[in-house]
Amino acid sequence: MIVLGFYAALFVASFLVVRLLRRRGARNDLTSRKTVTFGDESAIRPDRTASVISVLAIFLIWGAFTGSRIVPLHVPGPFLGDMSFTYTAENAAGQRDDATVTVRAYRGDKPAAPEVAPGEGFARDDSAVVAAWRSVLIRPADNDHDSGQEGYRIVAIDGQPVGPDQSVEVAQGRVLLTSKGSLNIEPSKGLQMEPIWLPAPETVVARFFEIARDGYQNISLWEHLGASLMRVLAGFALGSLVGIPLGYAMGLSGWFRGWFDPIVEFMRPVPPLALIPLVIIWFGIWESGKIVLLFLAALWIMTIAARSGVSGVRISKIHAAYSLGASKTQILRHVIIPNSLPDIFTGARVAMGVCWGTVVAAELVAAQKGAGMMIIAASKFQLTDIVVMGIILIGVIGYGIDTLMRMAEKALVPWKGRG
Repeated sequence: MIVLGFYAALFVASFLVVRLLRRRGARNDLTSRKTVTFGDESAIRPDRTASVISVLAIFLIWGAFTGSRIVPLHVPGPFLGDMSFTYTAENAAGQRDDATVTVRAYRGDKPAAPEVAPGEGFARDDSAVVAAWRSVLIRPADNDHDSGQEGYRIVAIDGQPVGPDQSVEVAQGRVLLTSKGSLNIEPSKGLQMEPIWLPAPETVVARFFEIARDGYQNISLWEHLGASLMRVLAGFALGSLVGIPLGYAMGLSGWFRGWFDPIVEFMRPVPPLALIPLVIIWFGIWESGKIVLLFLAALWIMTIAARSGVSGVRISKIHAAYSLGASKTQILRHVIIPNSLPDIFTGARVAMGVCWGTVVAAELVAAQKGAGMMIIAASKFQLTDIVVMGIILIGVIGYGIDTLMRMAEKALVPWKGRG
């Protein structure tokens, strides 16, 4: 919630600042001459300033919550250094004595424990070391005199009464008295994320260059990415080759629609991941099984996109073509297909995204190489930097493919949005 609030604040602040600073010049294009723009999708163009600020905001949040050296703004991190607190022990005779515990929190190499004098009285001072984001357990009973006698117990921490399984907030941390009489000391974690959860951006970049140079598990990074890309393209191509004609048939024939509609509508909500066991049983664990899974991920999307494209053709255009003497073949070629292409391109973009999301699961079983295999293998060893790097690479490649598809749509379907 803190990250979400931080992101929302950056969004609002960026919008207000850009709106105040921007001085637009006079425009003389089609959009500027529109009398109605709100609700007209054709009048909306991506604000590239907002796009740049959006990406920078994500990296700013990422760096701020991971303590990155390349980001000037940081949220409070974990406590590092020496913290101390006192506990009050009571012996069997009812006498009380105070002792001080000093804990050294660190990152990196483990330091030596702070040297402390034992002090006077039966409660003796103690020390310990603990890594950032971790906790350490100490047993005062192992150090104090009279601790072996019945009735010995700890009754207060920093002057605050405490009982078994109760915690007390101390300076730079929290102390819990366990039911066994031990003290569980947890220095303040701050708001920064532990590297094992999310590494800093420069760590991920360094890992990228390392794997690009040396490879991962004896396979180069480009082979991993190429293997995933070829699987996705093969599954998507097969899904399109089957799905688009099937969608056209369902949009043009009542018999085809009645026959295949239950199958398509039944399979459409089934996630591809649920099909993995059956695909493995039927097609094995090698390349054929992975491509079939990606084929099924794209098939239903492309079928529905093509069917929707046919259904969206204006009937007035069909009537106009018939009135000019066009045959069914000519209507299909010159009216239905051109008018359905925008929906097919939209479906293709969605299908490609689903295929990229499915390839990670497809490479879960017996994959020797691939971006998904790399992510899964790294996760088993808690190599979060490799996991994040793989996710970013998949996203970048997917975004690049989507951009190419939009460019192809703009070139091949210039009449989109023009009636």
